[in-house]
Amino acid sequence: MRTDRWAKSMGRISRIGSFAISSSIKENQQQPCITCTTFNILAPIYKRINHEDPSCRESDYRAYWLARNHRILDWLLNERSSIICLQEFWVGNEELVNLYEKRLGDAGYVSFKLGRTNNRGDGLLIAVQKEYFNILNYKELHFNDFGDRVAQLLHVELASPFSQWRNSNIRQEILIVNTHLLFPHDSTLSLVRLQQVYKILQYVESYQNDFQLKPMPIMLCGDWNGSKRGHVYKFLRSQGFVSSYDTAHQYTDADAHKWVSHRNHRGNICAVDFIWLLNPDKYRKLLKASWSEAVFGMFKYLLRRASLTESDAFSFLKVDNEDCITYFGFCEALKQLSLTGHCHGLSEEEIKDLWLQADVDGKGVLDFKEFLQIWSSTAPDRDDNKNGDQDDGSNDAQEQTIGFSVKNAVLFPPEVEKGRWPEDYSLSDHARLTVVFLPIRMPCSQLIC
Repeated sequence: MRTDRWAKSMGRISRIGSFAISSSIKENQQQPCITCTTFNILAPIYKRINHEDPSCRESDYRAYWLARNHRILDWLLNERSSIICLQEFWVGNEELVNLYEKRLGDAGYVSFKLGRTNNRGDGLLIAVQKEYFNILNYKELHFNDFGDRVAQLLHVELASPFSQWRNSNIRQEILIVNTHLLFPHDSTLSLVRLQQVYKILQYVESYQNDFQLKPMPIMLCGDWNGSKRGHVYKFLRSQGFVSSYDTAHQYTDADAHKWVSHRNHRGNICAVDFIWLLNPDKYRKLLKASWSEAVFGMFKYLLRRASLTESDAFSFLKVDNEDCITYFGFCEALKQLSLTGHCHGLSEEEIKDLWLQADVDGKGVLDFKEFLQIWSSTAPDRDDNKNGDQDDGSNDAQEQTIGFSVKNAVLFPPEVEKGRWPEDYSLSDHARLTVVFLPIRMPCSQLIC
């Protein structure tokens, strides 16, 4: 029997579900919205059911994991988001896979699953409503060298009920990515997550180039295992992406404490689940430049964590009796900061690229002025409407495309929106995030060097 709490919460969520949205939009005689849900559903092979015995997992008890996943599907199908992205999907269990494929298929979804490499047992699932989208392409990305993680890329085109743009020259395509980044077991893995995101963006960029695609909306969904205070967040911001939940609630970076989405196995609560949006009219730096800024930002963070100012750091790294840093000294500093010297560290090619960007005058050493440029090379926290990064659409000759405005975003259970984790929540160790997007026409932008 459903509890009062369950029923009330279902009502709250369903108010932003696609049925309610379509109804309210129809009343206002506007175009329908698109909803997107991301949810780490906690694979039964990882869910502990006896905290005194960590080896006791839900996967050993069919009745437990089956009932919980039926409840997860009840939530998802009641909400009926246009796009569903799941992480920790138990791809290794045929019964559970068949359950999701059957119930999602009966509800009008087409779905794709992808297991993690090296037979880890869990993976990803992405599903979209056939009513809303035509599938143009589906691709898989394997991080064989980065913690057995994977990502999915789905290229879709808006279908009916978005027919008001049919027979026009406005493109209506979207790229959707679903992923689950590595958990930060130690500080060296912060670099790995940054590398994983860089690899995803490289892949998306290559896909767009290979198929000669012009700018279109990109949604990055999933469990990023990093918060608004982390390097991945700043890296994505430097590429023009915005956090949809923060946009909906008008939160700034200073509001990082206002919401959480995960309680990890250490008992810590944090905000790690995001739906990132990049609109086709947004300012966008060269990807390699953003990557270098992100690594230099990590370099600076680690030096500052050691209580070094820029002057102290330069004195520590420079050659004795000379006012410069050599390439050898630069490499040694990266090694001491645990950015190299292990299997997840920067490659020799990446180090050389960083050095070439730091050595502005090409003299083979870094003086204090060049070092200060490294010190200031953190991904900027930009106002989305600053520095001309958004066109107002006044240029009628500029090619038009579809983008999205963020209309609403909701986390469940509701307590997490206040920065608390409810003890009676057992559906997962992650909250579910649903975002409502309104399609709007906008001009294309170009890559900014």
